[in-house]
Amino acid sequence: MIRPALQDEAFLADVEATPTRPDRLDLWWLGQSGYLVSWNGHRILLDPYLSDSLTRKYAATDKPHVRMTERVVDPSRLQCISWVTASHVHTDHLDPETLGPLAAGNPGLRLVFPEAIRAAAVQRSGLTADRLMGLDAAIPGVDRILTTPDSADLAPGIRLRAVPAAHETLETDAHGRLICLGYVLQMGPWVLYHSGDTVLYPGQDSLLLAAGVDVAFLPINGRTPERRVSGNLWGDEAARLAKGIQATVVIPGHYDLFEFNTATTERFVMTCQQAGQGFAVLRAGERWTAPPARGAIVSRSGP
Repeated sequence: MIRPALQDEAFLADVEATPTRPDRLDLWWLGQSGYLVSWNGHRILLDPYLSDSLTRKYAATDKPHVRMTERVVDPSRLQCISWVTASHVHTDHLDPETLGPLAAGNPGLRLVFPEAIRAAAVQRSGLTADRLMGLDAAIPGVDRILTTPDSADLAPGIRLRAVPAAHETLETDAHGRLICLGYVLQMGPWVLYHSGDTVLYPGQDSLLLAAGVDVAFLPINGRTPERRVSGNLWGDEAARLAKGIQATVVIPGHYDLFEFNTATTERFVMTCQQAGQGFAVLRAGERWTAPPARGAIVSRSGP
């Protein structure tokens, strides 16, 4: 079992001790596609999975979710969280055993999610309607009038915009709303892109290039038929996508959680190095401080 870089008391102490200022952005990888982002007094959780619900659910099946990395922190102990995102309905992105304790410990917590999965968001979060925000996104090259907003101001200096995610296709519900989303999150001068689960799709590069992404969070676990799970970017695809959208730094995710659905970082790291793409490979529970937004010289770290 992989031990997080920081866990439980040590993780919480690091979060509390990290300065929170307008000129500083910090984040921690929580494992899988989960991140805690802190800026100017605001803490936002991106797709956290902080339970063993899936391990228990699939224990007696032919697809056991055997955990590889220990949980970083009990979600009930995370404090001062104002917003949490869910990119789609899969439990490792929308987990009732994570959201319930988070909501109990953070009375003002609000959840952002694809409007197409509202029923699941209501059921799994237990949050009241005034604390739920469903979004949709335009699909590049598709002429469609949105009936749901695609963006929102979360706090002064913080704006979130939904973008499509293809897991593995740009799937919509009966009303034409996207079932899977990614999020472009502006926090002060920094622009973050959390892809959710996605593969490449037409128009993705140009859409994200226009956003001016500083930090991209991309999955690297790939897709194979025998895995019997919806697919994601491979490591080399994630590196090339980051280069194509001119992200300053790309951080890989969606690996080292479940034995049946993981990958190594080698392919990702090698492609980043060959392309001259800035990257940071984090351990679960590790803090990373962003360089100055856009145009800064970025140090590259290996696995």
